[in-house]
Amino acid sequence: MGGAACAGSGPPGGVAGPGLRPTEAMSAPPALQIREANAHLMALHRRVAELEAQLDTAERTVHEQAELLSRHDQQLRAALDELGRAKDREIAALREQLLTSEATVRSLQATVHEKDELVQRLQPRATLLQDICRCRPPLAGLLATLAEAERLGPLQAGDPGHPLPGGPGPPLANSTGNEEDTDPLQPAVFGTTV
Repeated sequence: MGGAACAGSGPPGGVAGPGLRPTEAMSAPPALQIREANAHLMALHRRVAELEAQLDTAERTVHEQAELLSRHDQQLRAALDELGRAKDREIAALREQLLTSEATVRSLQATVHEKDELVQRLQPRATLLQDICRCRPPLAGLLATLAEAERLGPLQAGDPGHPLPGGPGPPLANSTGNEEDTDPLQPAVFGTTV
């Protein structure tokens, strides 16, 4: 409103600049203020650009970290799944081994039971063999004696080369050789058999 009041009378103490109305000459900002405003705007634009670049970098970093975490999570899930499958396979193998071992134990128990029964059946025979082994030395001596007697054989009656013990000797040279001269009481000659 002050500018409108001064429009008709003009600036005091001088004449308005060429080509400018008095109100325009009074309201125009100085060039220094314009340069400062421009510099301020340029600084604001640079700051906004820097902030936008930082925001883009942060967004890319967050996105990369999210992808990395997602891949890591997938790897962990795959590892856990594989671990679970491996555990199931191992449990199945252990169960099969357990069943096989139980079958083997039952078979061995049956074999041991059969062996025990066989030992019980053979025990009397073993006792008999032990008795025979204890009687073997006397039997061996008896068999040796019998074999020696069998080797000698029976004595022949009237054999001049084998006179009986306590019997008559061979006939003398001056003997008549008659049967009447023989001793009717001469004992009979027997073999070794009884």
